[in-house]
Amino acid sequence: MIATDAAFDFLAVPGRGNSKPDHWLSHWCHAFPNSSRVLQANWEKPDPEDWIARLDAAVAGAPRRVVILGHSLAVATTVKWAQHANDTQLAKVAAAFLVAASNVEDPDPSFDLIRPFAPMPMQRLPFPSMVVASRTDPRVTFARARECAAAWGSDFADAGDLGHMGNEAKLGLWPDGLLLLGRLLEKAGA
Repeated sequence: MIATDAAFDFLAVPGRGNSKPDHWLSHWCHAFPNSSRVLQANWEKPDPEDWIARLDAAVAGAPRRVVILGHSLAVATTVKWAQHANDTQLAKVAAAFLVAASNVEDPDPSFDLIRPFAPMPMQRLPFPSMVVASRTDPRVTFARARECAAAWGSDFADAGDLGHMGNEAKLGLWPDGLLLLGRLLEKAGA
């Protein structure tokens, strides 16, 4: 099991629509007493500047180093934040666990609400990270997720056929995800 008395806190960053009670991220927030959730002003019509500013404020306000747990649009939020954060802020991130990265550059009209987050930065992240992708995610192809992981210098994990791994998946505590998180934390020394 993941240590909850370590020298870091978990910072849960949900995607568009927030994480409902059945979402693995919500289960993890209940399981880890050293966790908090980044809340957004508008979950349905996300504004990149506001979302990034709220992540920045959460990292700045964290009493200890953080492990970012990002799902869906939170992946783009995290990567864009890292591109512009100062060294002090970046040093507060022990690692990032990035699940189901939505393709913010997809031209399909169903992606219109998240397209303001484009372009997706493709520079190496300055902290250890892992990208977890499903082969059946309707919001990002498996190949695109792998391409992003390579560009970010992230470890890559194949989650199998779990769709978008969000509210509808009802993964519960998601034991396989916890094992992946454990691997990231071990690598990060967190």
